[in-house]
Amino acid sequence: MADHFFSADPASADVRRTVQARIWDRDYEFTTASGVFSRDRLDIGTAVLLREVRPTPGRKVVLDLGAGYGPIACGLAVENPDAVVWAVDVNNRALELTAINAAAAGVGDRVHPALPDDVPDDVRFDEIWSNPAIHIGKPELHKMLLRWLSRLKPGGTAWLVVGKNLGGDSLQRWLTEQGYPCDRVASAKGFRILRATATNPGGSPS
Repeated sequence: MADHFFSADPASADVRRTVQARIWDRDYEFTTASGVFSRDRLDIGTAVLLREVRPTPGRKVVLDLGAGYGPIACGLAVENPDAVVWAVDVNNRALELTAINAAAAGVGDRVHPALPDDVPDDVRFDEIWSNPAIHIGKPELHKMLLRWLSRLKPGGTAWLVVGKNLGGDSLQRWLTEQGYPCDRVASAKGFRILRATATNPGGSPS
């Protein structure tokens, strides 16, 4: 099997480096490595999401879905000291890096890197933030999104960034059809910023 950033245990050598990023007017230095998503820089899609959407204050439980080395998770926890952030990824190397970067940012106590099956069943989310792994294929993408959208609290919000040429518009329609009303809040650099809302009790679609 090819070594992808969504491999559980990348076969590539664990060669580490640091990258700089500016998130919500703060400068960060993140540790990255081979075998994780966008190891050389903050990827364009994530940068667009973080530029177009700012976190709001308040006590929240937030999911960073497909966390990679943790830039979204770290930024959310730093910006909102009342937030607890679950950083979920299937890549064990990415989760290790997220823990390192959260500790370096001073939020290691509120960022919880976890494999999907290690998130307790009773955890519900006020928000989901994600640059989802479109390349896993549409069936797996839909399965993944429905799994986590169903854990949004009533009225909870999912913020997604998806390339227009990778199906951003069709994903918007599909989410609405699944019972998660979805609107496009911004477009930039070929990416769509989508906002989906859990409108039913328990966050489950009708």
